[in-house]
Formats: sequence, structure tokens, C-alpha cells
Amino acid sequence: MSPAAHRPRPRAAAFLPSLAAALLATGLGLAPDAGAAPATKAKAAAPQKELEAKQADLSDLRGKIDGLKKDLARTEESRADVADQLKASEQEISKLSARLRDLASQRSRVEGELAALSRESRDLEGVLTRQQAALATLLQREYQAGRLQADDDALRLLLRGEDPNQLSRDFHYLGALAQARRDWLGQMESTLQRKKSLADDTRERAAELAKLEDSQREEQAKLAKERQARQAKLDALAQKVSARRKELGSLARDEQQLSRLVTGLNRVIAQQAAQEAARRKAEEEARKREQAKAAASAKANNAAPGRPPRGSSEEKPPRRAAELANTREPEALGGSGSFASLRGSLRLPVRGSVVNRYGASRPEGGSWKGLFIRAGGGSEVKAVAPGRVVFADWMRGFGNLLIVDHGGTYLTIYGNNEALLKKVGDAVKSGDPVATVGNSGGNPETGLYFELRYQGQPQDPLRWVNLR
Repeated sequence: MSPAAHRPRPRAAAFLPSLAAALLATGLGLAPDAGAAPATKAKAAAPQKELEAKQADLSDLRGKIDGLKKDLARTEESRADVADQLKASEQEISKLSARLRDLASQRSRVEGELAALSRESRDLEGVLTRQQAALATLLQREYQAGRLQADDDALRLLLRGEDPNQLSRDFHYLGALAQARRDWLGQMESTLQRKKSLADDTRERAAELAKLEDSQREEQAKLAKERQARQAKLDALAQKVSARRKELGSLARDEQQLSRLVTGLNRVIAQQAAQEAARRKAEEEARKREQAKAAASAKANNAAPGRPPRGSSEEKPPRRAAELANTREPEALGGSGSFASLRGSLRLPVRGSVVNRYGASRPEGGSWKGLFIRAGGGSEVKAVAPGRVVFADWMRGFGNLLIVDHGGTYLTIYGNNEALLKKVGDAVKSGDPVATVGNSGGNPETGLYFELRYQGQPQDPLRWVNLR
């Protein structure tokens, strides 16, 4: 999560009450000192007038403070409206981006079908040419045999009085030629019919491709328009909060919100795991009772829980100075080992430059709980390990956010995405695209915010990955 991913609340709401208290103290401190009052009655009226004047000033200041509170409340309402509009815009961008990917896939399929039809059409041209050549040869043989004469050729042969055996052979030969001619003509007719069918299919596929291209252009235009609208909203939001971006309160609230979400997810995951363990234990005990019917009693074998993996507490980050460049992406992993066994061999979710690191100080206060990887917009964000999606939605400060559960209370968190490609419940493999890079959540810089958590506590991702 980049610094800009948080939209801090104005500090004025916190200091206005203390300012009012200070002003009250100031006003009371300006009351006339009894020890310093003059002895004469004429001079005694002066401090009273001064007190009344100061009280009037204090009343005026109180009015200004009330006005400032109202103005601040209006500003907060306006910021909330813009944030809600930003959420809707970024969710629409996510849908349009996913739709464009689907259209591109359909277009690729139709283009492949057209290419296959074209190849088959060329093959049929060759077949038709060979069939025409064979038919020409057959007709030439018929002509040479005297087949191409009047319809009474057969009767004329009989009246010649030639050798009956020779006549039989001639009739058989001529009949064979006629049958062969009919066969070739039938094959040519089938070839021509298939060629016509291919031409019809080609026209249909071409029309489908043209329709897909039109849809793709329309979706691209919608996406461009939505991005422009989103940028306008971002600009409006930036103008409203530019003087308050470094407020630590909003950052803390965003981090607390994410921590509450992670804690809740861990609780649900733990409950599911406990239910599954209880079910398996009950099945095992039932099986043992069945096997030990003749015994007086059976003792359940309860396995001692294993030691939790290392890193259950928040790790101390190594000190690093220069930016890191990540040039590799997650790949499909074989086997079914635990997530903890992957320590030191993971790949970061996207290629790019690691510009903010775990544990580093933030300009607005506090420290980074993950990494921010600067990357090109639209680049694929890939799952670092197998798991299941447990959260996929927009969250204030993090934009389009996706969380993957890898088992063993390990979670990976992917924020500031342009589009979410997976939904809650989807199983993912290492290297599967789960999102595309963006700058949602009010982030002025395009990239990915990435966290790794164990038992709800942030871990240093760089201790888990291999950048070589």
C-alpha cells in the first residue's frame, strides 16, 4: 500500500476542542487582577470594560470555531462522496478490463477457427484438382473404348456377330468405366458441397469476428472513458485532501481495518479447520470403536499439536538502501508442501522495482507493513503460491484488494489493483494471474502493494522471496 493509498482525515477535528479549551483558558487568564486594580472607583471600571471586551472576543472566536467545525464537516462529507464515486468507478474499470480479456480470448478462438477453415479450404482445392484430373483420364479411356457414341452402341455390338466372350469382356469393361465415372462424379459433388459449406462457415466466422472486434472497440472506448472519469475524480479528491495527506490517523485506521479483516479471515479459517479436524477425529474414533467392539474400552490417540512455523511474530526488517529490481514472476510449483517450506524460494507477484519495503519509515509516520512494487499498468499480478481466494473486493485505502489463504494461517495480500481476475472461493495455483496492476484506492503511482502475513501478523516478504 503506497502512501497515497491512504486518504488521511483532516487534523482539525482533533485539535478544535483543544483549541477551544486553550482559548477559554486564555480568556479566563485575561480577567483583571484584583491586586493590580486601582484604588479609585473611576479607575476600577477600566478592568471591567477590558474583561467585557475580552469576553466578547472569546465569543467571536467561539463562533469562528463553530464555523470551522461546520466547514470541516462539509469537507468530510464531500470527501466521502468522492470516495464512493471512486469506488464505483474502479469497480467498473475492473469489470471492463475483465470483459476485454474475455473478448480477446473469444477473438483468438474465432481467428483460430478461421485459420483452420482456410487450411481445409486449400486442402479441398487440391482434392478437387486431383478428382478433376482423374475424371478427365477416365473420360479419355471411355472415348478410346468407343463409349462416346450413340445410345444404340450396345445393340450394334450384338448385331455384329462378334465373339460372345469378347463381347462380354467389352460390356464388362465399359460398365466398369461407367461405374468409375459415376463414383468420381459423386466424390466431386461431395467435395463441392463441402467447399460450399466451408465458404458459409468462413462467412459466419468472419461476421462473428467483425462483431467481436466492434464489441472490443466499444469496450475499449468505455474503459478509456471510465479511466478518464476516474482520473477526474482522483484529481478532485487530491485537491480536497492535498493539505491533509500526511495525517497519520487515516493511515492507522486503514491499517487497523486491514488487520481487522485479516483477523476475521483467520478466525473463520481457524473455525473451518477446527470443524474439519473435529469431523475427522469423530470418524477416526468411530472407526476405532468399530474395530475394538470386543474390547472393554478404546483410547483415542490425540496427536500433540506441532510447533508453529518460525516467524509467528512480526519480523525485524533487514536494512537495505538501494531499490531492488524484480525480473522474475511466480511459476507453477510441483508437489504439495506447506507454505512454510517455500520460505526463501518464492517469487514476487509482478515484475518491477521495489520502491518501498517492509519496516521502512513512512513520511507520514509509522512504518511499511509490506512492499510497494512499481510496475506497468495492466501487467498481470500472479499468485506466489497455491491457495484459495478469501477476499476480492474494493477497500478504502487499498483499492481493488485480493487476499489468498495458503493454509497454516498464512495469507498473501495484493492491493491497488486495476482489475480483480478471481473471486472468493476460487482455487489458485502458483503463477496463476489473479489481478492486473493499477493505482486504485487513490494511489497516484501505478504498482502493486504486497503483504505476507502469518497468524495475522505482517512478515517481511523479502525474507521469503528469491530475486535471483
